[in-house]
Amino acid sequence: MADYTDSELLEQFRKENTRNYAFNLIVRKYQQKLYYHIRKIVIDHDDAHDVSQNTFIKAWKGLDNFREDSQLYTWLYRIATNESLTFLKQKKTKFLIPLGDVEHELSNNLASDPNFNGDKIQMKLQQAILTLPEKQRIVFNMKYFDNVKYEDMSEILGTSVGALKASYHHAVKKIEKYITGD
Repeated sequence: MADYTDSELLEQFRKENTRNYAFNLIVRKYQQKLYYHIRKIVIDHDDAHDVSQNTFIKAWKGLDNFREDSQLYTWLYRIATNESLTFLKQKKTKFLIPLGDVEHELSNNLASDPNFNGDKIQMKLQQAILTLPEKQRIVFNMKYFDNVKYEDMSEILGTSVGALKASYHHAVKKIEKYITGD
């Protein structure tokens, strides 16, 4: 498999005879990164897998209308983020769970997840992250784990760079406080 640029993949996607092949390459290129981004939001492996599939279904349906105003990966991250947030809202509504309890449930899921292979320090960090408000949690994960630039994050989340920097700063302070017990 050759390494294609996003522009080359999109060009192939627009041709009827290479559309499926090009989309398969797009999935292969971004599947793992998006899965881990989603997993940090929804925590559970099976839920992350389902949300990943929904993300790529939405991408397939919307790729014809993708105008390349942004990078392909930022567009996919935006879809993945929105699908993850929608999933959490549906989970909250379906089970009539207050939002704070959703974070508690996610923390419990993390602790009992056989797919989590981190040590005690990583578990404490993940639990600290789950205490953050949803937006701060997403910003922290994108910056800390995925090293997403604030400009790209701004495009993905539809928020100003300044607000994202402030969210990240507040998230770091809250995590430090949680971990040190102050």
